[in-house]
Amino acid sequence: MSLTTSTIESAVGDILKAVGAWRTGHFLLTSGLHSDQYMQCQRVMQYPRFGNLLADLLVEKLLENDVRPDVIVGPALGAVHWEVFVASALERKAQKNLNDYFLSADSISKSVLEQKHIDSMVKAVFAERAAGSDDFSIRRGIDLAEGTKVFVVEDVTTTGGSARKVVELLKSLGTTPVGVGAIVDRSGGQATFDVPFFSLLKLNLATYRPDDCPLCKSGSAPEKPGSSKK
Repeated sequence: MSLTTSTIESAVGDILKAVGAWRTGHFLLTSGLHSDQYMQCQRVMQYPRFGNLLADLLVEKLLENDVRPDVIVGPALGAVHWEVFVASALERKAQKNLNDYFLSADSISKSVLEQKHIDSMVKAVFAERAAGSDDFSIRRGIDLAEGTKVFVVEDVTTTGGSARKVVELLKSLGTTPVGVGAIVDRSGGQATFDVPFFSLLKLNLATYRPDDCPLCKSGSAPEKPGSSKK
């Protein structure tokens, strides 16, 4: 039986708080906005059991909506690791026999190493910005075939700016974006895309423009916990 939305959201919120990923203070978000709350999901990703659970929950939403991508792409750095968890969950849930999924060094068969079998595997790829650039690219020898169905994941959606840029990049490469997914949608449902959007936890958290931030006006200086520019 599918879990209810409230059960999923409660579990995700509890995990974020338990590992210190749900923070309060004064933060400069990667969108350029300020907020008194910040979701640092890499604190969750360092625990694979939690990462696997969140990925399973997201993939169940995809399969319920018949979204079955070939490749999972995440914008660096926020979605690094997350895209691997989601790709792994998607491939595991597609297997009728998990023995067909797990490999061991002493049981690698020629059929597993055939190109047609490798091509059937779900890929996990990250998009990155070149130094000094605000644009994303797929680098490091990764090629995506034209027509490939691609799903974009990010850890937290505030405005959706990074995900939209990655979607546009993937379109320019000839692939077919089939959706966007996030652990947390902190826009309260205001972030929209031209493909289906899925999230595990929806929050409506206040954000402020730097020139209209009450935290700044009180004399507080924002902390920038993220490591990428947007």
